[in-house]
Amino acid sequence: MPFKSSINPAVFFSSVILITLMVFLCALWPQEASHFFKSVQGGLEAKAGWLYILAVAIFLLFILFVMMSRFGDIKLGPDHAVPDYSYKSWIAMLFSAGMGIGLMFFGVAEPVMHYLAPPDATPETIAAAKDAMRITFFHWGLHAWAIYAVVALSLAYFSYRHKLPLLPRSSLYPLIGERIYGPIGHAVDTFAVLGTMFGIATSLGFGVLQVNSGLSYLIDGFPNNAWMQVGLIAIITAIATLSVFSGLDKGVKRLSELNLGLACLLMLAVLLLGPTVVLLQAFVQNTGSYLSELVGKTFNLYAYQHKEDWIGGWTLLYWGWWISWSPFVGTFIAKVSRGRTIREFLIGVLFVPSAITFLWMTVFGNSAIDAIMNHGASYLAEAVSTDVSVALFKFFEHLPFSNLLSVIALCLVVTFFVTSSDSGSLVIDNLTSGGDDNAPVWQRIFWAVLEGAVAAVLLLAGGLQALQTAAIASAMPFLLVMLLMCLGLYHALKDDWLKLSNVQSHNTSVQYATTNMSWQDRIGVLVSQPSHSEAKAFIETVVEPALLEVKTIFVSKGLAAQIIHLDGRVRLIIGPDERLPFVYGLWTRAFVTAASTESGAEQANDTEIATERTAAETPNATESAYYRVEVFLEHGGQQYDVMGYTQEQIIADIVSQYERYLHYLHLSNAELA
Repeated sequence: MPFKSSINPAVFFSSVILITLMVFLCALWPQEASHFFKSVQGGLEAKAGWLYILAVAIFLLFILFVMMSRFGDIKLGPDHAVPDYSYKSWIAMLFSAGMGIGLMFFGVAEPVMHYLAPPDATPETIAAAKDAMRITFFHWGLHAWAIYAVVALSLAYFSYRHKLPLLPRSSLYPLIGERIYGPIGHAVDTFAVLGTMFGIATSLGFGVLQVNSGLSYLIDGFPNNAWMQVGLIAIITAIATLSVFSGLDKGVKRLSELNLGLACLLMLAVLLLGPTVVLLQAFVQNTGSYLSELVGKTFNLYAYQHKEDWIGGWTLLYWGWWISWSPFVGTFIAKVSRGRTIREFLIGVLFVPSAITFLWMTVFGNSAIDAIMNHGASYLAEAVSTDVSVALFKFFEHLPFSNLLSVIALCLVVTFFVTSSDSGSLVIDNLTSGGDDNAPVWQRIFWAVLEGAVAAVLLLAGGLQALQTAAIASAMPFLLVMLLMCLGLYHALKDDWLKLSNVQSHNTSVQYATTNMSWQDRIGVLVSQPSHSEAKAFIETVVEPALLEVKTIFVSKGLAAQIIHLDGRVRLIIGPDERLPFVYGLWTRAFVTAASTESGAEQANDTEIATERTAAETPNATESAYYRVEVFLEHGGQQYDVMGYTQEQIIADIVSQYERYLHYLHLSNAELA
């Protein structure tokens, strides 16, 4: 049996070589590498910290503008596309891939650290507690998800709407055109692979410290050392490899739903076992305080107070970390978001995970601060200051059922890491295979194993900190790429809206044609429920001759035209431009109407509900099927039925849509001029 592969050699091999080289350097000279990358990062923060702050503000403002503008009505896919996943599964995957593991690690630690050492208040006071939650919300809220949303929206839009590969390079198409398939595109995708690999590997390495600390905390005598942590990495990688075989729809989806369920269970338990009313009050107040100071916090560089060390060690560090993770998280979010409108997508990506994050940080962060401030839990402050990996388990000592909560938390940390590893290997495989969705499974297994191997080698050699610093320092060049993404996406969305407003609107009067039927006959057509054979016969006897007649006229005028039959569809394509041809197609769509089992007047008064049914589904005994012959253009289905039109009316509809197409081209070219 021949060995099958689906790789883009320029990205695959360059990525493997660069990853090996980086791991080699960080493993052999961990201290020197860490010092070098820290000096690079420190220089960027000192000289270009203002650019980080300004760029992240631009990302948030851009995303809010797109969401609230007319662009929000555009779909991530053809106009007739429907979402691939339910809201529950979609939100679960967003949450798990985006920040799940970070919330486990820092949910207790970060609010306590800000409470103990705030930038603007006296430590360990009420003012410090308020500042601590406001700063935590700021670092984990809308700005972080706006960074992810820029990359995810750009990839999803150009892939599903314009049929470009689901790769970071595609977002630059409006700016550099076909050159995305050359060295520039290879470099962008390779950079995304490195960011994803280093982000996953360092998180896996540091996260396994928390798993090991939790096991040592729960089990007396359980070893807590580097070799045990390497073993845990191997176990987690093995589980992730098994999940790879299940694919996206089963492996990642089910693990993400499990993660969200366990996270909600753990958060609800802490909420009910802790100071419930205080936490609910704090959640409302924290959210209001965050929103009221959002603008000031967004642009705050402490330019007058000269607190470069604090902002460099916190805000700029977080912005760099989110940007370095954005190729991974953005690609994964795009992969699971086909079929949603841009507005629906951005609300889901920006606000829903942020709200979950705010509630989580309040429940864990405010509970920890309350324990230290009002219940003398000084041991928790000491744990946060000395070993962040054990802080969560020390926090549970303050609550009833501490061992049970620790077990749930430990399981959640492991499943979050498995999900990150699995989705990370999925994204890297997508990047190195040129966006091939049907790449062989061995490629994803290769990347999953390599993630674990990189984490294990660096953990033993002490080079994880160096690699993490390198990943964050690498955020600057990708920040510039993201700014170009915003520019290219804006131009593409503006052009798409122009197309929608001039091409998609349909005039049912069907100008240029006489009806050749009475109004009584037309009503008869409208209330009929054609069978599949009737719809097929209509296409063969009316539609195809009409398309052929139009094609003949265009060819006689010297224009390229062709008719294509594919999967029960017939399409007329006019124009040599492969990127922007005129497409007028017709397809049959099956619908079912649930038939009432009631009788008499009750049955007559019932409202029949029609739903689309795929070809693979067979109507049951209580359902009656009928078919519509609907128009679809180059950008998707238009959802109007032409069943019953005469041949002359079909031709008139084609001419009407072609006229709108030409009007769109005229306006688009005028804007470019």
